[in-house]
Amino acid sequence: MTILGLMSGTSLDGIDLALCDIAENGYSILVAETVAYAPEWRRRLASLEEASALDYARTDVELGHLFGQTVNMFLADKRVRPDAIASHGHTIFHRPEMGLTTQIGNGDAIAAETGLPVVYGFRTLDVALGGQGAPLVPIGDELLFGQYDACLNLGGIANISFRQEGRRVAFDICPCNMALNRLATPLGLPYDPSGQNARAGEAHTCLLHDLDALPYYALPGPKSLGKEWFVGEFWPVVAQFLGRTPSMSHVRDTLATVTTHIALQIARVVEAQKVGSLLVTGGGAWNSYLVELLGEYCHDTGITVPDALIVNYKEALVFALLGYLRLGGKVNTLASVTGARCDSIGGSISGLL
Repeated sequence: MTILGLMSGTSLDGIDLALCDIAENGYSILVAETVAYAPEWRRRLASLEEASALDYARTDVELGHLFGQTVNMFLADKRVRPDAIASHGHTIFHRPEMGLTTQIGNGDAIAAETGLPVVYGFRTLDVALGGQGAPLVPIGDELLFGQYDACLNLGGIANISFRQEGRRVAFDICPCNMALNRLATPLGLPYDPSGQNARAGEAHTCLLHDLDALPYYALPGPKSLGKEWFVGEFWPVVAQFLGRTPSMSHVRDTLATVTTHIALQIARVVEAQKVGSLLVTGGGAWNSYLVELLGEYCHDTGITVPDALIVNYKEALVFALLGYLRLGGKVNTLASVTGARCDSIGGSISGLL
């Protein structure tokens, strides 16, 4: 099948679209693109968890229409029309311990705009089954990238998947671009290009110690992170170190410290699992300073950063796979990853006659 994978990540970089030919044991990304959010949409999504219920409901529908319109523009000059769209949506609340996870970008609105079948809402069934609802990408790691011992995604949140005792397991490790992009803002930047500002700073052991002591890191998997944890637990530690009016040099020191923290937390997992080969994707793979630190701290691990299509669009590709599996009535969510009571076939389907 030809599936259009649609992804909006927590770092608010934009809408990722990947038009993919998908089979259960193979794939081809035909064409892919990232469409940046307008500043008003970035502001609206960044603050939505504090909005009224009505504003939340309106944004869900309006974002769905925006997704659909973006798909139409993306496909306008393409000779291939997909069989379906597989949309991750944009996560606003992720509280599996409360039995809920919410991704907005209404699937019916996408279908109405595009006239295509839409698979969406991939996480909610797993959470209803007692799982974390995340991460979902590991089934793609298993079926499409199984030649690597482990797959690391450096997105808004860093997560990893690997085989353990004959089954695929995965979990969120720590914040990544969600933290680094926010720290780049006082420098007048949307992100820290290649980690150059972190490289120019100095890591501070006091902040490293406080971040490493956060209780989440001592929890066993399955486990996952959401924006609520970042805002409520992680960022206050960073903000206290930054102070109210940080100098440029202090911001760079904070970037250096948080980048080091990310690399150390990832290395702790990689070393414990004795990972021999590691595939690194996501926007953070272009942060050469972070990747260098990973190479330094992961002593016996071969690190592979693949071509740009896979680095930038692996998550959109895997959601295309999840949609393909859902349409075929096949398992697309692994209980060994999420901690749910059983494997499941996640996702709702919307379409026109």
